[in-house]
Amino acid sequence: MALTRETKPPSKTKRTPKRPAARTGKALQAAPRVVRLFEAFTDRHGKVLVDLVADSFGMSRIQIVETAGISRTAMYKPKRLQSAKVQGRMREMLEIVSRVSDWAGGTDQAMAWYRAEPIAAFGDRTAEALVKEGKAAVVRDYLDALALGGFA
Repeated sequence: MALTRETKPPSKTKRTPKRPAARTGKALQAAPRVVRLFEAFTDRHGKVLVDLVADSFGMSRIQIVETAGISRTAMYKPKRLQSAKVQGRMREMLEIVSRVSDWAGGTDQAMAWYRAEPIAAFGDRTAEALVKEGKAAVVRDYLDALALGGFA
């Protein structure tokens, strides 16, 4: 005896699909694109969830904020975490990490590169140092040039 499934009549109103729950760990390793990384670390309003980013990379909230070039005092006032400057810096950091994750071997390795690997083209400064100085666009341009076959 075969089991049958009841089918519902089509709904007359359009429904938007629900966003998946935030992913961490191995699920992030399988999400190499920038969009997927942003989806993993943002809420339904598009705001970066600092706590989730910190947990995913095994860092404290203060460490992740300082890594993005934001003052640690932003952590003490929840409204500051939602400000345009903080959200912008977090997005810049996540974009660079996600671009590097494909060839670095995953998001954890990409974060290690972001924080510690000196870039000769920028006087041996790291991507982290450049983002802290507000020069994330320079790092993105550098990564674009590498992707097109340029020299490191």
